Amino acid sequence: MTEASAYSVSDAGTRIEAATASATTMKLLLVSVAVIVFVVGGIGIMNVMFVTVKECTKEIGILKALGAKEKDILFQFLLESFCIGVFSGAVGVALSFPAIALMAFTEIPVWPSWDGKVLACVFAVATSTLFGFYPAYKASLLMPVQALAEE
Repeated sequence: MTEASAYSVSDAGTRIEAATASATTMKLLLVSVAVIVFVVGGIGIMNVMFVTVKECTKEIGILKALGAKEKDILFQFLLESFCIGVFSGAVGVALSFPAIALMAFTEIPVWPSWDGKVLACVFAVATSTLFGFYPAYKASLLMPVQALAEE
């Protein structure tokens, strides 16, 4: 009886299936986390842009009274949103260097790459620009009389 329990039989196919299932689960988890980060970060950027539009309401009214078109106002706020994305992407990449160095004290293997850093910057810019569009659009629709009457 002890001799039979000393041996076990397994095939490579079972191990590959288990590894594939584990990788699929991990990929789904990471995509879920990325979507949550995208939405939460985007909502934060949208709130910042709404506050910026509220603070600049008089300036928008003056610009529109002087002849600025809706697309000019839209472009101005989209450019600000884009700059927020560029800045946040650069800060994120800069913070990744000490974070990767600290990962050496854990047992989690990390392979830094420039492709990942570029992708993070593109993701930050895309998020800020996409979520900054609606506040910029609302700013471009302000009427000069209403914007100048705002306190």
